[in-house]
Amino acid sequence: MQALEQLVGQARDLADGGIGLSDKEAEVGRIMKICNACRYCEGFCAVFPAMTRRLEFGKADIHYLANLCHNCGACLHACQYAPPHDFAVNVPQAMARVRGETYASYAWPQAFGGLYKNNGLTVALALAGSLALFLVLALNFAGGIAHAPLSGNFYAIFPHDTLALLFGAVFAYAVLALGLGVRKFWREVSPGSFSGAATAEAAGDVLQLKYLDGGHGMGCNNADDAFTLLRRRFHHFTFYGFMLCFAATCVATLYHYLFGLHAPYALGSLPVLLGSVGGIGLLIGPAGLFWLNFKRHPLHGDAEQKPMDRGFIALLFLTSLTGLLLLALRDGPAMGLLLAIHLGVVMALFLTLPYGKFAHGVFRTAALLKWSIEKRLPNNLQLGSE
Repeated sequence: MQALEQLVGQARDLADGGIGLSDKEAEVGRIMKICNACRYCEGFCAVFPAMTRRLEFGKADIHYLANLCHNCGACLHACQYAPPHDFAVNVPQAMARVRGETYASYAWPQAFGGLYKNNGLTVALALAGSLALFLVLALNFAGGIAHAPLSGNFYAIFPHDTLALLFGAVFAYAVLALGLGVRKFWREVSPGSFSGAATAEAAGDVLQLKYLDGGHGMGCNNADDAFTLLRRRFHHFTFYGFMLCFAATCVATLYHYLFGLHAPYALGSLPVLLGSVGGIGLLIGPAGLFWLNFKRHPLHGDAEQKPMDRGFIALLFLTSLTGLLLLALRDGPAMGLLLAIHLGVVMALFLTLPYGKFAHGVFRTAALLKWSIEKRLPNNLQLGSE
């Protein structure tokens, strides 16, 4: 115990004097020093075996470990040094605060990094509403909001080439901004050489959300010490719902350009089936995550990021809700109005992807790939199970 207290004191000294570290990064460095001396949580997730490969924690190491953390809460509820202990070890909260900094510091353009953080829900809804209003006004000037039934032909409202150009540009911008951000992160963490086995393992960890099982298969801690798999399941509904909706768009694009089959598509067609199933997933998942966001233990995560989290969840939910309503009512006179609202929400979602909660999925994937590469390298420190 005395040795551990001495180590904690040294960790505080090093953290206080950490060159180039923010206060939040220095706190992660302090906590990792304590955890390295204890290592009780080594089997919970990838963070702790990755931690044991280091004696010092620089900025790149801290960013890597912070994005490797899935904020499941298991280590907090198992830790004998968690608050109200004097050591105040709170790994999930410290890691979450640093992740918030990484979203801003790796953002491209960097000036946009802080735009969405403090008022995320307000910004998300205001942007979606503004874009939808713009499209509604454009629709009104073009011939009126109400119209005769058009048999679900969206392109009678907005021409296909106009929509393709508009949303192609927005999608390309989101991919570019996220790609440049994760490229900078990847270079700083110095991951090492790729291998097929490491890539396959990381992909499997991402697709099954392995580290949301709490390290024991029973799930995360949420409002209390009880384990629950709800967070993992709602994430799965959200992720696979999003991917199915994206697949529906890709299939529809192939139909249009490759096979000359133009929308509207029948209810039993592949694009509509993929979009409908994905849309239902994007109702269930975000609704569940929104509910859990309000129930989480106050020591979990970073309260300052809740507006950003809720803004992203709200946009996902509204994207699905407006899309399903549009599908259900596409043969009626309100199709144009519903289409304008849906397109405004979708555009707001993609414009904010690089600066909101979506970024954590990209950076976490990169961190998991680095861990899969790193664990296959010799551990010269030999401090843990690796």
